Amino acid sequence: MKKIMQFGTGVVLTLSIFSCSNGQESAQTTGVFEDVNVEQFTQHKEGAQLLDVRTPDEWNQGIIEGATMYNFYDADFKDRISKLNKDVPVAVYCKSGGRSGQTGAMLRDMGFKEVYNLKGGIGAWNAAGKPTVKP
Repeated sequence: MKKIMQFGTGVVLTLSIFSCSNGQESAQTTGVFEDVNVEQFTQHKEGAQLLDVRTPDEWNQGIIEGATMYNFYDADFKDRISKLNKDVPVAVYCKSGGRSGQTGAMLRDMGFKEVYNLKGGIGAWNAAGKPTVKP
């Protein structure tokens, strides 16, 4: 009976070690992907690759200064964003946060280290009185 309990304890310890180890490896290989508010986005966009993933008609209404425009609906969208620098943070926005949220998840899955999505999109940006420029 004592040997069975020792064996059982050994199995539990081994499984615990492996499950902790796997969790740590996951955390190290998974990048940061966060939905952030306007003020946080303002901070994160400094020094980041700033992406506007709206359509050309939407861009004509105004973009955040410094943004690079990538139409989410273009056939080569995923290929184009995959060529960005994975080691430089990415700040991404769209009209209301949906397409940019999907883009952020794609970037994270591609191995980008830091991705920040503007919660509420350019609508939230405009509502906060932040400036835009014409492309």
